[in-house]
Amino acid sequence: MPDNYLCYMIQEILVGILFAGALAYAGQAIYKQFQAKNSCATGCGKCGAVDFKKIEAELKSKGL
Repeated sequence: MPDNYLCYMIQEILVGILFAGALAYAGQAIYKQFQAKNSCATGCGKCGAVDFKKIEAELKSKGL
């Protein structure tokens, strides 16, 4: 009987570790999404965000 208890205990520990890892991964993804300043809202980094202030400054400097 003690062997079964140890087996269930190990399973619960492993499930807890997996759950904590998934929670940390999801938290990191959400954190990155809100911290993205120079990219689109997804935070994937594939596209660059448009810097309207820079474009406006360039147009003003060219007189357009």
